[in-house]
Amino acid sequence: MKAESGRMKGKPPPDAADDMTSEGSDIHPSPFILHPSNRVEVVAAVIFNERGEFLLAQRPAGKAYAGYWEFPGGKVEPDESAAGALKRELHEELGIDALTAYPWLTRDFDYSHAAVRLRFFRVLKWSGEPHGRELQQFAWQSVSNVTVAPLLPANGPILRALELPHVYGITCAGEHGRDAFMARLEQSLATGLRLVQVREKQLASDALRAFAAEVVALGHRYGARILVNGSGDIAAQAGADGVHLTASQLMAAARRPDCEWCGASCHDAAELGRARELALDFVVLGPVRATPTHPGAELLGWRQFVQLIRDYPLPVYAIGGMRASNLEQAWNCGAHGVAMMRGAW
Repeated sequence: MKAESGRMKGKPPPDAADDMTSEGSDIHPSPFILHPSNRVEVVAAVIFNERGEFLLAQRPAGKAYAGYWEFPGGKVEPDESAAGALKRELHEELGIDALTAYPWLTRDFDYSHAAVRLRFFRVLKWSGEPHGRELQQFAWQSVSNVTVAPLLPANGPILRALELPHVYGITCAGEHGRDAFMARLEQSLATGLRLVQVREKQLASDALRAFAAEVVALGHRYGARILVNGSGDIAAQAGADGVHLTASQLMAAARRPDCEWCGASCHDAAELGRARELALDFVVLGPVRATPTHPGAELLGWRQFVQLIRDYPLPVYAIGGMRASNLEQAWNCGAHGVAMMRGAW
């Protein structure tokens, strides 16, 4: 048996129990409903090894785009579930049995030969040794060093999404005091945090700019990306990697901000739709659970969270009362990860 790349074995949230298969494995069927359309339904697997690398396979001769590299997968057969298709395709193509997989992004793409709907799963645990059962080549790759080419055109946004870590930390220096918070920030960065949003509503512009610059300097020492909430100007002046739009800014935006990375806060379908139209890099959606930051807010709960991100193409972070212990629950529900204000520190 191959060394297993998944370190955690997921269990479904209580309100998603019906999503489990009856086969005894930990493959979590996609919460997305397969809507009838003229698109070809396709599943694709982002298979991770113990080094955090993902597997790409080369399309064999005789198929459309022969020689191109892609994430393994294939067509969903009539009356077949997406999770069932994933298991079958990985066994037929690579000779492995997927044991733990989580639904992730759904993207539509129009090739010259077909219009497809790609349902991506992240496969964290499997048995067997991958080998090309269709005589295709395959290669383990990392986002920072993709060495194979050409890639199928649909895979560009997926590689971009794979650059995002699973935890998004949100600053709260106003609660702890600046010095105490910076110490907590450095501790979190030292233990792996790689995405941070500077969000300090109590600070005036000059103070926010100075604080953001301090967070950027510290974060970049550890290889983290830093975004500033609400202000592209302050983000640029502080040397940040991008901006995080508030929901009101998102709905008022005529185009995507001119920055490397852009996320947004969403609470409903309209805001999710606008983020999709603007081709943002990711969104946070919530509040899923009760949070001291918004004590009177209407909570989504996990079931509504699942409904809102059905067929959604962008990475989604669950927010609102999140802790590291909620990460697998978020994955079960199709999220990319969790966003945390207090839980990150």
